[in-house]
Amino acid sequence: MTGLARGMLYGAAAGAAGTTALDSVTYLDMTFRGRPPSSTPEATVERLADDLNVAVPGDEAKRQNRVAGLGPLTGIAAGVAMGAVLGVARAAGWRPPVAVSYTAAAVGALIGTNGPMTVLKVTDPRTWAPTDWVADIVPHLAYAAVTVFVLRRLED
Repeated sequence: MTGLARGMLYGAAAGAAGTTALDSVTYLDMTFRGRPPSSTPEATVERLADDLNVAVPGDEAKRQNRVAGLGPLTGIAAGVAMGAVLGVARAAGWRPPVAVSYTAAAVGALIGTNGPMTVLKVTDPRTWAPTDWVADIVPHLAYAAVTVFVLRRLED
């Protein structure tokens, strides 16, 4: 296996671990604050399907269930993909200080998840309250910490 392929696989595995951390922090926040889950992943799937003129199949109940499943899968895909990008970058020789790696992972994950939702006009971060920002940033920081940690350990 080439170094870049290994880097991609290590990064994807690290991104999956980071995504688990992000989801765990999010679910803990929901548990402690009693807040509902975000509807933006499902709204993104709906908007994307509409914009691409792709029907999500099934009667209304099955369709909604499929959208409810696809929404979180988009977040998992983004987290694994961001990890893979980091793994490839490291395999190609990018070895910044740890703080820069954490920042790149956190910012990359924030952009990878919030970017499409913003472009599709599902959300507008300019209108978010401070608590919304905290509820979004803290899980992404957990993602970055775990992703970078796991990726560095896999490379050892």
